[in-house]
Amino acid sequence: MKKIMLYIIPVLLLLSCVKKTEWSLKPQNTDLIVVDGIIVDTMGAQMIKITHPVNQLNETPQPVSGANMIITNEDSAYTLTERAPNSGVYLTKSSFIAQPGKHYTLLIALNNKLYSAKASMVPGIHFNALKYSKDDGDNLYHIDSVAKAFNTSDTAMWEVLLDWSHVPGYETADPSKTKARLLYYTLPTLDVSQIFAPPMENIKFPAGTIIIERRYSLTPDHAEFLRTLISETNWTGGLFSTVPANVITNLSSGAVGFFGACSITTLSLTVSP
Repeated sequence: MKKIMLYIIPVLLLLSCVKKTEWSLKPQNTDLIVVDGIIVDTMGAQMIKITHPVNQLNETPQPVSGANMIITNEDSAYTLTERAPNSGVYLTKSSFIAQPGKHYTLLIALNNKLYSAKASMVPGIHFNALKYSKDDGDNLYHIDSVAKAFNTSDTAMWEVLLDWSHVPGYETADPSKTKARLLYYTLPTLDVSQIFAPPMENIKFPAGTIIIERRYSLTPDHAEFLRTLISETNWTGGLFSTVPANVITNLSSGAVGFFGACSITTLSLTVSP
């Protein structure tokens, strides 16, 4: 009985210390802008997005409009124009294609201020297709693995697009429920918060699903940006969450976010029964 009480008393003490706390966040007036953009080595309009910071969780960021923007490398300059008024989305011409070996500079002029960032590109490599398996008890499938989460010599971001809207029985279903986009990361570090991260949603899909898998090459600084970003998002709430901190950036003073250049390698497959 005494041994049981030794375990019960600490638990009661811990429970007695729990109380609800309301955090009152005071919005701050700031000229800070958030820049989000990746240029790639596939031809097409490249996109840079600029928004204002948010003050509440899940708040919709407000776009930053009216900026003048160019991307330069050693021998060329590319002007970006806003896709639509007040959209905060800026596009190059569709003939733009980034190239490995080039060094790119992003310049943003806004309200008499100049912001800048630099990026280079690591060449892409071929990869093995992801692995999937059938669930027990139904006719649906799930992804087992995409890539190793830790690899010092192969840092990358993986985009997986699933589409089963054409599969018999799903043609008239809600399009938002017959497609999915998943992101995975191969990083040069292994964090405790990553190992014990909260569980993610398990996406199930039928045979006949078309899978497009894209590998985005990452420079070391781009990989470190993603690591700090995920530490503040996907990896929080687990057994060993990290102390909150600012996400790193390669933007100059007055701006946050990241401007990157990635080489894309693509592979497609169809789920076989």
